[in-house]
Order: sequence, then C-alpha cells, then structure tokens
Amino acid sequence: MTAGPSLVGLADVRRAAAVLRGVAVRTPLLRSDALATEFGVPVWLKPEQLQRGGAFKFRGAYTYLAGLSDEARARGVVTGSSGNHGAAVALAARMFGVSATIVMPTTVPRAKRAAAERLGARCFYIGTTTAERLAKAEELCASEGLTFVPPFDDLTIIAGQATVGLEIAEDLPAVGTVLVQVGGGGLSAGVAVAIKAMVPTARVVGVEPAGSPKLTKAREAGHPVTIPANPVGLADGLLAVKIGARNYDHLDAALDEVVTVPDAALAEAMRFLLDRHKLVTEPSGAITVAALQAGLVTPRGDTVCILSGGNIEWDGLQELLADG
Repeated sequence: MTAGPSLVGLADVRRAAAVLRGVAVRTPLLRSDALATEFGVPVWLKPEQLQRGGAFKFRGAYTYLAGLSDEARARGVVTGSSGNHGAAVALAARMFGVSATIVMPTTVPRAKRAAAERLGARCFYIGTTTAERLAKAEELCASEGLTFVPPFDDLTIIAGQATVGLEIAEDLPAVGTVLVQVGGGGLSAGVAVAIKAMVPTARVVGVEPAGSPKLTKAREAGHPVTIPANPVGLADGLLAVKIGARNYDHLDAALDEVVTVPDAALAEAMRFLLDRHKLVTEPSGAITVAALQAGLVTPRGDTVCILSGGNIEWDGLQELLADG
C-alpha cells in the first residue's frame, strides 16, 4: 500500500515504535491451541491487556504527548474518553510530569474511572456520548489553555496504535488474517495500514458491536455517518456514534471487511479467555474472539485476534461470568 498525503505510512509507524521502545510493552503473540483445534488453522492472541494502563490506548497517548512541544505539554493536557484512552493519557501525562484532565461519560465502568483517578487525573463525568465529552474538553481548552489529546481521529494517534500491527507482522510474517476492534477507528485504522504495508496478502477484518455499527453504516454510505441513537451494549469501549474521518480514510484504503457481533457472544468469549488462557479481558477486548467463535469470520492461515484491553472490575466479571 502506498500512503497518500493524509494517510499514515510505514515510516510513520516505525517512528512511533521508536518513541515507544523501552516505554510501552511489546505484547507477545500467544498461540491458542483450543482455537487452533476448533478452526483448523493456527490462531494467536495479541493480549493488549498486558500493556501499560491495561489497554492498547497507551501506545497512541504516549506517542502524542511525546510529539508535543515542552510548552504545550506544560499547559496540561485534556481529553474526552470512554475510559481507556483517559487512563492512558493520565499515565502518559504523569510520566512527563504534567497535569491531565479527563472527561468521561457518567456511565463509565468503575475500573476505568478508578484508573484515571488513581493516576492523579482531574476527572469530569459528563453525559453519555462522545460529542458531550469532547464538547466539555474543548470548553476546558478554551477556558484554561489546556492542550487537547484526541482519542482517535488523529494521524499521530493512529501511528501509535499502528505499532500493534507492526509487532504482529514482525513476529508473524506469514500472518493470514487479523481481527481488530472498531471503536472510533484509531486501533483498526493503524493496524490495517501496518499489516497491509508489511504483509499485503493478509486479510484484516474489523469487528464492531451490533449496537454500534458505525463503520458498517459508513461503508454503506461511502463516508462517515452518525448512527441515529445512543449506542448501548457490553462493549463500552467500542460504542462511538461515528467513525473518525481520518480513520475512515485509512480503513477505506486498507480494511478488507467488517463484521458486527451481538452482546450475547461477548460473555462466552470472555469466559473462554479466562478459563482456557487465564486472560482477563473486558468485553471490548474479547470481541474479536467472539466474532471467531460465533462463525462471523472464517480464518485463513495464521490468524490473530487482538485483545484490546482488560479493564474490568471484579464485580463486573462476576456479573457477566457467574454461573446462571
């Protein structure tokens, strides 16, 4: 794939990887013998719940803060987030010795709320939609002079998240299929362009919750569209109402297909990952395995399921996974 002027290219991804070297965790590829036996091809898990902050989001957040001027960082940073990006920004800000303000929805899971607060961030809880929290973040930028850290619709963020795909391609050069979560589009856009740049024959499949089919609708329309209702569902980290414009451009160029997964499949995938692989995964993180187990994707060749995060509290696990 040849990157256009508005697309992240492999050189950008390698620069992000250099920034993250020695800072972010290079998460392993773990072979799933159980899934390999079931589907007849090697299946691998990319466990980003082992990343700093418990999710892939640290990659983009740290890369973005590292690229700011000293003056811009010193003003303090602010973002709007459904949870994981907020914790990642709070962690990166603490590492750079600057203040962080995080705007999250009133419905944010307790584990994600606690993570940002534990990292010393000032937190606001506003509404339930991306638009509401981003509006509050913009207000704080204007009134306090803070520096905004975009959650997904940004080339630097995309390049940082793309290092997940870079690692997959480096560790598994013969990769045939990659399943990746679709929320606002930062991770999926980055992974798609990195994989296609390094392994052009690989197939990249986006996976989104049935309650928030924003990429499915965007592909039908030929451009990003806002889905009409407030999305609801277990995969709280993937409930954006609209795919980012820059993200859509990358996905249009590099993503092979997108599938939607019903909530009913998520708890089963979470239980499987806990029982068979001893991996605690939040619903958003388990959705790729759910897509495979539900028969929504036919794996071809060495297949990788990205597990995007594991920020779920004990009570949430009990509620979702307890017998009966």
